[in-house]
Amino acid sequence: MLKGLAASLVASVLFGALYYMAPLLAPLDGEQIFGWRVLCTLPFTTALLLAMGQWERVAALGRRVRRQPLLALGLLGSAAMLGVQLWIFLWAPLHGRALPVSLGYFLLPLVMVLTGRVLYRERLTPLQWVATVLAAAGVAHEVVRAGGVSWEVWLVSVGYTVYFVARRRMRTDHLGGHWLDMLLLMPAALWFVARAPSSLPLVAGHAHLWAMVPVLGVVSAVALALYMAASRLLPLGLFGLLSYVEPVLLALVALLLGESIQPGQWPTYGPIFAAVGVLVVDGALRLRQVRG
Repeated sequence: MLKGLAASLVASVLFGALYYMAPLLAPLDGEQIFGWRVLCTLPFTTALLLAMGQWERVAALGRRVRRQPLLALGLLGSAAMLGVQLWIFLWAPLHGRALPVSLGYFLLPLVMVLTGRVLYRERLTPLQWVATVLAAAGVAHEVVRAGGVSWEVWLVSVGYTVYFVARRRMRTDHLGGHWLDMLLLMPAALWFVARAPSSLPLVAGHAHLWAMVPVLGVVSAVALALYMAASRLLPLGLFGLLSYVEPVLLALVALLLGESIQPGQWPTYGPIFAAVGVLVVDGALRLRQVRG
């Protein structure tokens, strides 16, 4: 449990760093950054896979595909769902849509909590229920204020939940399954990098990208590996609630990038920030109990 908590928190911090890095990768656009991210993440993910001795998990998946050919379609679908999430994560801050995507990450934990209760009969602690109610109040206010939610919100909140449930159902919720997802995304990544106008001259002609692109790969590889590890080590509901740390950081990054929270939006973000505070208290109490 403690390993899962630590993995989730560190992953959230690293995702916040990635969000902040996206505009620094100009003049690359969102699709080009997505392509470079996948290309540079896969080598470091491969190194992690080998260092942790998990190559056998990949081989086991290969044997399962030979016995169950339909599993190949599931693996392709899993990679496609992850690819969409990686794309929108870097597309949003470059197109002034960072806050809507952040709201999608705010709604995501609630969808995960509901899914965990319905599909896996998971239970929450009293403080986790308090955090859930606070977050639900904030999200409900935003829905009423805006008269609905944007497509980015639904894509993130429902899309990621379906992705994690599918990985559990297919038993690919480990580093080997994540590595295979990234490998299957390589053709799309190469297309985004090399399509006209090619981004290769852009990277070659801007010295700062020589360092930024590899750093993007390292941070992305570690963040995604920790995130996938947390999704396996924690109950889906708790994993979802801990995901609130990430949208708080993303919202802060959005503010640093020049976007703003309007006065009418504070009843949305205030309860959600409070929910994160409650989760911190709950985590501290659980840690104290474990140490005791």
